[in-house]
Amino acid sequence: MNQLIVFMELMNGIHSRHLDLNLLPVLIAVADTGSVTAAAARLYLTQSAVSAALSRLKAAVGESLVARHGRGVVLTERGARLVAEARPHLDAVVQAVLVPARFDPKTADNKLRLGLSDILDEWLLPPLLRRLQREAPQLRLICTPIQFRTVGEALSTRRLDVAITVADELPASVARRPLVQSDFVCLFDPRFVRLGARPSEEAYLAQDHVIVSYNGDLRGVVEETFGRQRRIRCSVASFGSVGAIVDGSRMVATIPSLFAAQILELRPHLRVAKVPFAHEPGDIELLWPTALEGDPACDFLREAIMRAAKERRPPRRRSKG
Repeated sequence: MNQLIVFMELMNGIHSRHLDLNLLPVLIAVADTGSVTAAAARLYLTQSAVSAALSRLKAAVGESLVARHGRGVVLTERGARLVAEARPHLDAVVQAVLVPARFDPKTADNKLRLGLSDILDEWLLPPLLRRLQREAPQLRLICTPIQFRTVGEALSTRRLDVAITVADELPASVARRPLVQSDFVCLFDPRFVRLGARPSEEAYLAQDHVIVSYNGDLRGVVEETFGRQRRIRCSVASFGSVGAIVDGSRMVATIPSLFAAQILELRPHLRVAKVPFAHEPGDIELLWPTALEGDPACDFLREAIMRAAKERRPPRRRSKG
């Protein structure tokens, strides 16, 4: 890494003199072969092209870099110094291009950006971080909130390396993989709401409701998906506050069962009931930029997320009210 830094400093100085970096391999070939003709053959160039490259180098550096010696050429003191300084760094760049980077989770200190929908951080991060502590103790995560309306743009512009959320249409530059399924349930406080384990549609619609709306309006999943209008008393921007709102109130929340499980861990006196509308479970997905497929650190993180998700099992529902 230090060699590359020195090389970049060298290149910055050369760039300031408007030098084509392709000229340096020409000088090194001349130094190795001791001949303009032999260097041209090695580089698949004409002899005049090599001579022209040496002339341009001389003009950029301000000193002669080669001198005639018999039928060949030798490096001047300035030329020998330039070759000695440039060669190891050019070799390092070639190696970096041709040899895949070796990724060792035990020593990797990559910084990766993970987007998480609502309270998925509470569901996923504990098992994921425990796994990373064992397998990649120096890898660092920057976790940010994300939701289905913004995730495509965040991944396409590489503001995120990985995201976990519900998603609809996504650009072709985003790859996706199902992570966990979740249906919808009614969450309520049985001390104030008599809903039962399998409420009828009439009983459900007779309740006061709190909804989560990313649009900041009074339409939620029931209005959008099932075409039913509830008696909505409160709309909030995320699922994080739903448990506290339902606890001790007469309001019912219709939320993904995965999120309800998280709330029940903290508020076990609450209950869940089936939603009185037939629906298929939805996928919460693992998403990432296709440009990062094959990146060893990102590949490792995605696999760690998949394994952590399999470890995480929601607690048993309490259905009786």
